[in-house]
Amino acid sequence: MEAPVPQKKSKLTLYIIIALFAGIILGFVLNKNYLREENEVLENLDTKIAQLKIEIHHSADSAVYKKTEQEIKKANNERNEILAIRERKVEPFSVLADVFLRLIKMIVAPLVFSTLVVGVAKLGDIKSVGRIGGKTLLWFISASLLSLLLGMLLVNLFEPGIAMHLPTPDVSEDIGLSHVGFSLRSFLFHIFPSSVIESMARNEILQIVVFSLFFGVATAAIGQQGQIVVKALDAVSHVILKVTGYVMQLAPVAVFGAMAAVVAKQGLGILKTYSIFIGEFYFGLLLLWICLCIAAYMVIGKRVVALVKRVKEPILLAFSTSTSEAAFPKTMEELQKFGCKDKIVSFVLPLGYSFNLDGSMMYMTFASLFIAQSYGIDLPFTTQITMLLVLMLTSKGIAGVPRASLVVIAGTLASFNIPEAGLALLLGIDPLLDMGRSATNVMGNSIATAVVSKWENALDEEQPNPR
Repeated sequence: MEAPVPQKKSKLTLYIIIALFAGIILGFVLNKNYLREENEVLENLDTKIAQLKIEIHHSADSAVYKKTEQEIKKANNERNEILAIRERKVEPFSVLADVFLRLIKMIVAPLVFSTLVVGVAKLGDIKSVGRIGGKTLLWFISASLLSLLLGMLLVNLFEPGIAMHLPTPDVSEDIGLSHVGFSLRSFLFHIFPSSVIESMARNEILQIVVFSLFFGVATAAIGQQGQIVVKALDAVSHVILKVTGYVMQLAPVAVFGAMAAVVAKQGLGILKTYSIFIGEFYFGLLLLWICLCIAAYMVIGKRVVALVKRVKEPILLAFSTSTSEAAFPKTMEELQKFGCKDKIVSFVLPLGYSFNLDGSMMYMTFASLFIAQSYGIDLPFTTQITMLLVLMLTSKGIAGVPRASLVVIAGTLASFNIPEAGLALLLGIDPLLDMGRSATNVMGNSIATAVVSKWENALDEEQPNPR
């Protein structure tokens, strides 16, 4: 019998790390040379706008107030023009990441639909779906509350916004983000699709999940005829995972382009300016990782270490591209190799991308209370708990894409009479913060899938890496 041909171990993780550092180095060079003039003009304009806002805040003369207001508007227009020029200059690099993300989004909707329908149909009946769904939601709600509470406790402990001492801005000031206020009608409409085709076109993961649950339960209910559908969609999911393998070969190029563009625009100096806030937030994420791993250890034991090692590649991908959505197909593949049954992975992971974004949850309380502190707004403990619960509801179904958290925060701030213009404080460093929370989202969903698999006695031995 002929010996099997040994397979080479994937070096994709190594290539992504190399691309990450290469992008940072190139971005630094571009920031100091290619974009030096634009960055200097932007720095001067930011200083000028800040001074004018202080003047207008202390001005009692209506004529001076009006003149200063016009100067601020003119400076903002000039600033937007420079930003557009800078964006065009880094476009060759950012387009690399954009193309990769579009290819990933092309895969996500059909992958979620096919795998979730197969997963639900394999569970057999509505009772199994309800049992596993109940366990999954129990973990998701617990993890979300832990993330929100931890963020609230840390921001009250560190008080990163106290040193800002900002004047309250004009309520009409616009920061360019849409609002997502909470209402029962909009919340329910966001869950239940009017057209599954439209939901897939817009990559509305939560709506696709709802349709897939109905479709999967109905497929299981019709018996033998449903097996034809299950086999067809199972084949489709394997084809899409193969396509994912092709797309993932572009990941290092996308990471290189994304990092080069971010560092070229922001520079490394922004790390110094906001170093305390960034450090405290990443310390909070580290604590959250430790808490999640301890909770997972209580269920799956020492295998939690192997789980973290197994999903390091999807975590790194989410970190470098600032979107957990980019890591979805690879996370699904690695969890199955870890030993999670495909029917559990297909059920829990898509739900997690709508209900269990732990990193984004922590950021929402961290950012909201930071902005309140920056304006000297004292929020009683009961108000903070209310805000936490509102964020818990409004965040469900949030897209796993860059800046999605900011949109939810903007609506929540308005509900509590906190100036949403304060989000401008975080826009500059949001790409750096988004990297950490996206990686945490992937970590949280991986742990949730492994835990539910263990609860369902559906966690097998880990598949060894090919050598």
